[in-house]
Amino acid sequence: MNNRNEIYVKPAILALVLSKMFGKNITRADYQLKKMQGGTLGEVWLVTGSAETSCGENLPYKVIWKTQKKWTRYADPDSWRREYDLYTSDFKEVFFDSFRCPECYHAELNEDEIQLWMEYIDGVSGLNLTCEMYECAAEKLGRFQGRLYTELPSVLQKLPNLSKVEFTKSCYMRYRSWNVLYDFIRSGDCKIPKHLCEMIIDLDNNADEIFKRVEELPIVLCHRDFWVANLFYSDSKIVLIDWDTAGWGYMGEDIASLIADETDVCHMVEYYQKCIPAYYKGFSEYADVSHIRNHCIHELILAMFGYRLVERYKFAESPEDKSLHLNTLQKIYEMRNM
Repeated sequence: MNNRNEIYVKPAILALVLSKMFGKNITRADYQLKKMQGGTLGEVWLVTGSAETSCGENLPYKVIWKTQKKWTRYADPDSWRREYDLYTSDFKEVFFDSFRCPECYHAELNEDEIQLWMEYIDGVSGLNLTCEMYECAAEKLGRFQGRLYTELPSVLQKLPNLSKVEFTKSCYMRYRSWNVLYDFIRSGDCKIPKHLCEMIIDLDNNADEIFKRVEELPIVLCHRDFWVANLFYSDSKIVLIDWDTAGWGYMGEDIASLIADETDVCHMVEYYQKCIPAYYKGFSEYADVSHIRNHCIHELILAMFGYRLVERYKFAESPEDKSLHLNTLQKIYEMRNM
């Protein structure tokens, strides 16, 4: 792979990564690259091949190589390097064996870019997750957040780069201030059904009171991108990738994402009915939440995804996409009195 148009893996770095991965001295390794999903100014590669130990043993391997260039996320300017900061700390100590992040074998920070070499995760993910797997993920998330909320381990207090507790509210207020969407759902030209527009308008009109109730909920460590593409399920265990948006937030934010963020629309109401009790069951193993009368998850879903779905609908290029976003809003509407 010496063509300058191809991505080149440094042999010394690959040997270092694989030595840590196998716990053996790797002297050489061949490799093939397969591009996987990328994020904002980032790329993810699956690196596969065969590694040779100093004893002559040949070991097949799979490992993930992720790069992320510097960029600025609204209300969270250091998110681009957050995974580097977390993986080079004692962050992994906060997890359970059954709920964890991937192992990181090597991390580099090079001016305006980070590079991470991480464990390849094999499991069920995305829209292949069943309702039972959703429930399992919700309960384990609750147990994870409940334990950290109750015990507040010292490693959690020392983490240098976490998103702020007001992040979700800030993003909602930014969307609400965008006149292109704000005026659209209030206009006579809007073809979104009136009851769906009114659902968002009611949120706008009562936002101060709603966020006051949200802010009475426990503050917990949130992943903040807790959607199906970042969840991997295997043998009743959950591995959660992409921690670049992680930070302090309110109890239920991640469950709102699990239920509503590009999920299977046909099952959204079922996820809502099953995941919230599972989440509270897990959380209550460590903290008493019996005093919480309003979990505010419907309000969080609407604040996090209402205007986002309006944006997607307004700028969708196909009738199928428009229909998908309308159906998602309709399912959120159906959850309102549950």
